Amino acid sequence: MIRLSVIFTGCLLGTIALADKPPNILIMVADDLGWNDVGYHGSDITTPNIDRLAGEGVELDRFYVQPSCSPTRAALMTGKLPMRLGIYRPINKHAEHGVPLSEKLLPQYLADLGYQAFAVGKWHLGHHRRSQLPDQRGFRHFYGSLTGGIGYWNKVHGGGYDWQRNGKTLREDGYVTHLLTQEIESLIEARDAEHPVFLYVAFQAPHTPNEAPAATVARYEGKFPDNPVRHIHAAMVDELDQAVGKILNTFERAGLLSNTLVLFISDNGGLIPPGPPETRSGVQSLGLLLGEWFDRPIPLDGLEFIASSVYDAGSDNQPLVGGKMQTSEGGVRVPAVLWWPDKLPPGRHLKPITVVDVLPTLLDLAGGGHLLPDNLDGRSQWAALQGGQSETPPYFVSDLSGGITVFDWPWKLVDSDSPQLFNIEQDPYETTNLAASEPDVVARLRALQDRVAFAPGPGFPLSDLLFDPDTFGGEEDGRPPWPDAVIDQEIH
Repeated sequence: MIRLSVIFTGCLLGTIALADKPPNILIMVADDLGWNDVGYHGSDITTPNIDRLAGEGVELDRFYVQPSCSPTRAALMTGKLPMRLGIYRPINKHAEHGVPLSEKLLPQYLADLGYQAFAVGKWHLGHHRRSQLPDQRGFRHFYGSLTGGIGYWNKVHGGGYDWQRNGKTLREDGYVTHLLTQEIESLIEARDAEHPVFLYVAFQAPHTPNEAPAATVARYEGKFPDNPVRHIHAAMVDELDQAVGKILNTFERAGLLSNTLVLFISDNGGLIPPGPPETRSGVQSLGLLLGEWFDRPIPLDGLEFIASSVYDAGSDNQPLVGGKMQTSEGGVRVPAVLWWPDKLPPGRHLKPITVVDVLPTLLDLAGGGHLLPDNLDGRSQWAALQGGQSETPPYFVSDLSGGITVFDWPWKLVDSDSPQLFNIEQDPYETTNLAASEPDVVARLRALQDRVAFAPGPGFPLSDLLFDPDTFGGEEDGRPPWPDAVIDQEIH
């Protein structure tokens, strides 16, 4: 099939978009999906439904996120850099902070346009107080988990059960990815047919722990001899892809698919095994040492948690460098597709789009451009997707330590005592550090960073990591389920 270039179809696209009623909006976010974990990037993992979106829609070839989950989700929901909100890393299970309540979130904007908003899956944007939860922040219905990664079968995170519907703990059997699609079928069937739908699907998959139905795992046995856990990771991606197909079928049966805009992304790059020493993060180096010193599972939970982040990594970001928790391309450039049948011709968009652009872009095409405040970091990319001028403001990402990497297309500055500067349009695999030969560019990008008012981070007690870490899966330890631990008092 000949794939038309988006750039030649802009005028027609704009006419169609304005003539139709606002589309239903379906956002699907994979968790820790690698660049080479999807078939359309050449992966050995079978992903026909995601590949269909890429083949019939627009590949967002330069889609940038943050290198970990909570920051990306905060940016998606607010249109703002998460560091301006004080969110630099995944929100710990002990944390009282979340996306500030003063921030207006995407479902609240869409509600102003008549949308009914539903969320299923992983929240991870604040869970300490009732006012932080999704059904208090614009979503009519929430089903899923509040914290980070949970067991796919037992729904446990950090020693506590974490599965609910609208604030109530829900004890039920089943594989998480399957349960999400079942809930979506019920939601779409019971929707108000007079109003457009916004559905936010935040998959758990393929985040660790490595768990999948045995029959799916069996399909990948022996395919990845160089990585002893990738076959299970592949099965989780396969299950994710099957879920994407089931959700699309649900929308089609309801007569919604012909006017549904679909955005599929990963929240960050895949969690990968360590590469050569010069490419390893500090966490990877420590995890390797722990695996050499101790037999697994390591008796101290925190040390086992660190080792797991290395030895249980099953993703693949090739040919990009690095992965989750790193600001290299493999950590922040992710698979992304925008699909709108009969409205958005297939193509490959090569200009950069970032996760903070999602909110203004969706509001723009839904007729809500007038609702946008002036203090967003993102810009609507709708005109650029139609072949118009692309506006790519500077973009910033943060690593676990709070170090900032600056993007000002085509330049990327990893700022440190030994700065690294790359022209990522010409050098997408970050092979040549130009910092020494381009000192003026380094100085200019540092000046851009100095002009941004980043909020202080909340800190992270070392004792939390060592003695009561955010383990994924495992057994309940006697603490109440996370939905039951939510308190009602407001944050002052």
